[in-house]
Amino acid sequence: METLAIVCIIIAAVGALNWGLVGLFKFDLVALIAGGKKFGEVNILSRLIYIIVAAAGVIAAVYYLTD
Repeated sequence: METLAIVCIIIAAVGALNWGLVGLFKFDLVALIAGGKKFGEVNILSRLIYIIVAAAGVIAAVYYLTD
């Protein structure tokens, strides 16, 4: 279970980095990785990445709140 928590923390940190880039530079790293779409446009891959990041954040938070 600890390995899962570590992986989730890393994924959530990458998500936080993406939001930092969006806030500071209006640059969406996920959009670039998922096919070079314009800022704010999503496709199925970018949507999947956002869902994985959200799930990782929830899992990491629950893990540390219950530990």
